[in-house]
Amino acid sequence: MDLELQGKAAIVTGAASGIGRAIALALSREGAHVVLADIDAAGCEQTLALMRKARAQAQGVVVRADAALLADHEATVNAALEAFGGLDIAVNNAGIGGEAHDTAEMSPEGWRKVIDINLNGVFYAMHAQLPALLARGGGAIVNLASILGATGWRTASAYVASKHGVVGLTKTAALEYATRGIRINAVGPGFVETPIIGEDPKVLAHLASLHPVQRLGQPAEVGDLVAYLASARASLVTGAYYPVDGGYLAQ
Repeated sequence: MDLELQGKAAIVTGAASGIGRAIALALSREGAHVVLADIDAAGCEQTLALMRKARAQAQGVVVRADAALLADHEATVNAALEAFGGLDIAVNNAGIGGEAHDTAEMSPEGWRKVIDINLNGVFYAMHAQLPALLARGGGAIVNLASILGATGWRTASAYVASKHGVVGLTKTAALEYATRGIRINAVGPGFVETPIIGEDPKVLAHLASLHPVQRLGQPAEVGDLVAYLASARASLVTGAYYPVDGGYLAQ
C-alpha cells in the first residue's frame, strides 16, 4: 500500500511530547521522514523510538532546539537538508502556556517569554523553512494555533495574543506564497489531554465540560488533521484556520 507522505521530509517542532509527538507519529505513519525538534532532546528520542516501534522503516533525526531562537530553526532546517536532502513539510507546534494572571498582574518577562516562543518562534521557523520549501518546488506548512486564536481567555493575555498572531501570520504568509507552491494553514486545538494542562482531575473535568462533546481532545486527533493538511489531498487548502475542538468555538 502506498503511503500518503512516502519519502517526504518533515520538521515537527515541540516534538518531545503531547501534540507534537502525536503529529510526528502521524506523519511517520504515512511515510514521512521527520526531524524532531525540541528543547527536550530526550523526549524527542522517545518520540523517535515510538515512530520506529509503529513502523519499522521509520526515519527520523533529533535536534535540540529552542523555538525562541532563529539560529536553532536554521539548524533544524539544515538537519533536514543534511539527513533527507530537502524539506517538504514543516509543522510549527512548539509553544508554552505561560503565566496565569490578569493583564495588569502579568510580568513583562512572562509576556515576552510567551510571545518569543509562541509567536516569534513561528515567524523564525517560517523564515528558515520557506527558502528550503521553495528550493524543493513547494510544500506545506502547518502552524499550531489554538481555539484561543479565535477567542479570549481570562488570565492568558500573552497566550491568547500569541495564538491570534499565529493565525494572522499564517493567513498573510499563505497569500504571499499561494502562487509559489507552498500551502500554509493553522490548526486550532481545543483543550487536549497533554502535560500542558496538568493532571488535576477536577480541572480536567471542568475543561472537558466546556466542550459540547463533553470530553477533552486526544493528541492523535490533532495529528490526523495535520497529516491531512500536509498531504496532497489538501491541495486546495491554504490560508485556513481549522479548529479541532469538539464544538467549542460553535458556542
